[in-house]
Amino acid sequence: MKKDPRTSLFKSFSLFCIALVLLVTTAPLGFLYALVRQIVFEKAKSLSWFFVEVALVLDQAGNVVMQHLLNDTLLVKNANTYYFGNKKETISSVIGKNSLTDTLNYLGKALNALLNFIDKDHSLNSIIYDVKRWEEGN
Repeated sequence: MKKDPRTSLFKSFSLFCIALVLLVTTAPLGFLYALVRQIVFEKAKSLSWFFVEVALVLDQAGNVVMQHLLNDTLLVKNANTYYFGNKKETISSVIGKNSLTDTLNYLGKALNALLNFIDKDHSLNSIIYDVKRWEEGN
């Protein structure tokens, strides 16, 4: 959806509410269906990809929903700062880009260190992963 300054607050909030209700009511059913389907058809190996893809979507949603909080609490603002909020990007990718330009504040650097402790070079690899997905047309 394109950002349109003419979209009314009522319309945008109504669409948000409908999307939220649909997500909350149908996502658990879809998730359980995917688990059962993959286990029944002995495709349990593909569940790991399913989990990764769901995690990416949740991460991208978090990047949009928490953009103001993350921009205000994790970043040093200057001309090189790359801001949170792009719906096609993960939080880790934004952290990685700001790590490269040294625009993470103390809290941002601590979160980056935690991510890299859990998964070596996580934020930097997430930049590369996003580029590969874009090049593949995903």
